[in-house]
Amino acid sequence: RMKVNQELANKLKNEHRVFNHPVSAHFQEHSIEVQIPFIQYYFKSDPMLVPIIIGTNNTSTIKKIADALRPYFTRENLFVISSDFCHYPDYEDAKEVDNITANSIVSGDPQAFLTAQRKTASRNIPGLSTSMCGWTSGLVLMYLAEGNSNLEYKKIDYCNSGDSPYGNKEEVVGYHAIALIEKTGQKSEGKSLTDEIFFTPDEKKKLFEIARNSIYSGLYYNKKYTVDKETLPQKFNVPYGAFVTLKIKGALRGCIGRFISQDPLYKAVIESAYSSAFEDPRFTPLTKEEFNRIEMEITILGPLRKIDNIKEIVLGKHGIYIKKDFRAGTMLPQVATENGWTVEEFLGYTSRDKAGIGWDGWKNAEIFVYEGIVLEENKN
Repeated sequence: RMKVNQELANKLKNEHRVFNHPVSAHFQEHSIEVQIPFIQYYFKSDPMLVPIIIGTNNTSTIKKIADALRPYFTRENLFVISSDFCHYPDYEDAKEVDNITANSIVSGDPQAFLTAQRKTASRNIPGLSTSMCGWTSGLVLMYLAEGNSNLEYKKIDYCNSGDSPYGNKEEVVGYHAIALIEKTGQKSEGKSLTDEIFFTPDEKKKLFEIARNSIYSGLYYNKKYTVDKETLPQKFNVPYGAFVTLKIKGALRGCIGRFISQDPLYKAVIESAYSSAFEDPRFTPLTKEEFNRIEMEITILGPLRKIDNIKEIVLGKHGIYIKKDFRAGTMLPQVATENGWTVEEFLGYTSRDKAGIGWDGWKNAEIFVYEGIVLEENKN
């Protein structure tokens, strides 16, 4: 269960007539509910929710909804737009229609989006009942972001039900993941992750203290560790992904983490340390007897970048993430150098052992690279 921000919900209803709150709008609609498990997993906490169903296709009303939400359209709040893409054309038509819809969203132009909706509807594509069933909610977001030159849309992933082993390719439903993000990447173009973030010896010591306290709290108190963020360096409150690696006498004892996220670095370290100790499915949970013997590494991760040529992979600098259909796996930058692998071996082991698609599976998969800063305990 997630808590509804009742105060904000009531404020929106009281100040804006467009939020008339008919309970019946939620009766047969599950687009909000399907997002909740992902939000809970992603944040590892309980952010408050304001559920909104768009019950109109009037563009003037949709603009009013966007205007009402604009004061809350800040980097502190997450807007999740939940909608399928096309419904019921065949597999190839679905890919074409969904690509047109996605491109119109990425353009950032609400009128281009509406035009794309009308054009695909007018083509009388067999089986197509809609190119985006929740297009009105998407339009709210586009009106919110319109004219903001600091924001850009990024395609994250696409598939349709025909890609599932349980689906068929005659009548499919499309699914596109698209993110609206700040153009922060332009600031660091041409720079490495180490140019962006540097840790002093005291800061490294504090990170490992947080990681160890997270494991200690789980071992001895059976609860998650918390820390007052006001006592931490500012850079600990910047969103970064992190992996925590545990070893005993050089042998792996646990390694779990997450890529770049909205959670601050210190939270990513707390969660990754706990998961590595107690939730890595390859190992039994860490014991009290083992706690004082573990050696620890923390790897701070930069964003994923898709590559088209494996010559772009720099051993020792890049970790790799391989994705094919519903399978994916990653290995951290230091793994290749620790084992003396070539680029092809790095790809092969990641493909076979992590993604589970065979030694040569990477040749027909999507490949991403990312940078990592590797911190070792008791080393400056």
